[in-house]
Amino acid sequence: MTYTGDVRVGGPADVHELPRLIISKLAVGPYDNNSYLLRCRETGEQVLIDAAAEPERLLALVGESGLGAVITTHQHGDHWQALGDVVAATGATTFAGRRDAEGIPVATDVLVDDGDDITFGAITLTAVHLVGHTPGSIALVYDDPEGQPQVFTGDCLFPGGIGRTTLPDEFDSLYTGVVSKLFDRLPDETWVYPGHGRDTTLGAERPDLPEWAARRW
Repeated sequence: MTYTGDVRVGGPADVHELPRLIISKLAVGPYDNNSYLLRCRETGEQVLIDAAAEPERLLALVGESGLGAVITTHQHGDHWQALGDVVAATGATTFAGRRDAEGIPVATDVLVDDGDDITFGAITLTAVHLVGHTPGSIALVYDDPEGQPQVFTGDCLFPGGIGRTTLPDEFDSLYTGVVSKLFDRLPDETWVYPGHGRDTTLGAERPDLPEWAARRW
């Protein structure tokens, strides 16, 4: 079936099959969070992005193949409610942005900085540090050698705008970071997987960047 990225809490995962990577998107919890299970086709190794809620559903998605790591995109509580249970059940290594790790109550095994690579099997994700929604948010870029880049943006980029900020300096930082580190570096075909809601592409959002800057949200 064709991947759409349209999922609902309580419903099945939607599966995006790439040449070297399988991405399963699952909606969980009261805040309609997206959790993403990534599976390397070559080795079968798996990584979860944001153990947000409903650990029993996440563990069912992981299945018997095991879980090598859980990457938390940022410190807000709705993105790690299931982290402790998932790690306890799987022994997965935990990753998070260096400046957000203290705000996550499950210990972070690997502190992530801008430009760091996280490798599992034959797959490499590159971290992009974005400041504004939180001090240590990270987006994760998979530069598919056989297709377009894929980027997991947490709550830093959504269809229709950047993530929530409170202060003017936070907006300036997040907007500048998203533009310079994502839109200026990656092509329009780049597929965007946000922390909530439907997917988008950088090309679909690029024409609206001046509007976002003007309205400041």
